[in-house]
Amino acid sequence: MLEKTRGIYLHHINYSETSIIARIYTERFGIQSYLINGVRKRKSTIKKNLFQPLFLLDLEVYYRPGRDLQRLKEARLSVPFEHIPFDIVKSSLAIFLSDVLLKCLKEEEANEELFDFLFHAVALLDLKKEGIANFHLAFLFHLSRFLGFSPQASNPHQALFFDLDTASFSASEPSHHQFMDTETTTSFKQLFQFDLGKIELLSFNNRQRANLLTQLLRYYQIHMDMTGDLKSLAVLKEVLA
Repeated sequence: MLEKTRGIYLHHINYSETSIIARIYTERFGIQSYLINGVRKRKSTIKKNLFQPLFLLDLEVYYRPGRDLQRLKEARLSVPFEHIPFDIVKSSLAIFLSDVLLKCLKEEEANEELFDFLFHAVALLDLKKEGIANFHLAFLFHLSRFLGFSPQASNPHQALFFDLDTASFSASEPSHHQFMDTETTTSFKQLFQFDLGKIELLSFNNRQRANLLTQLLRYYQIHMDMTGDLKSLAVLKEVLA
């Protein structure tokens, strides 16, 4: 059945000499894999340059429930980007966040709240001019709420440590090793204060930013059972250094 949906492109692999299989998070059907025939041909009606990390798309798809591989009829830009493809920091962030989402988004069903968060967050990344070096930190923090492991904020001002296992703050050092130290916990608390629209108000130096990212990724690995390396991480760290 031919259906229309918005989608957020994440990744693709080549399939035959002219086609690709694209992994796209869709508004109506959750995460899906689409066979896109002939897209690598010069005269393809669907342009391959549409499939870049976090591009926001309007799609026409042939949807058959239960199939591992769907087919895509048409794709066009939903929100044309002005900066992400041309700004090295923003494009590196887009590649990194695509990698994270590829590991986290598993459900083949609609999640309107999650999709709306992702769609508007990506659009904001393109438009935002200040605080971009903090974008991924705030993004990961707020994304955790939609994925079901939001940090618990009870008495954070009195706590010295954030326990990654229990997703809660603690006044004393946990007995295990999965926690943020006092300095990183102090940085982490700032993320409760500002939404993505106010990332320029976050005050981190490069070392604090790097430490907080390391701990946020540990947090995701614990609660999302993320496996494998994020190949884009090294590039992102170099760009933001």
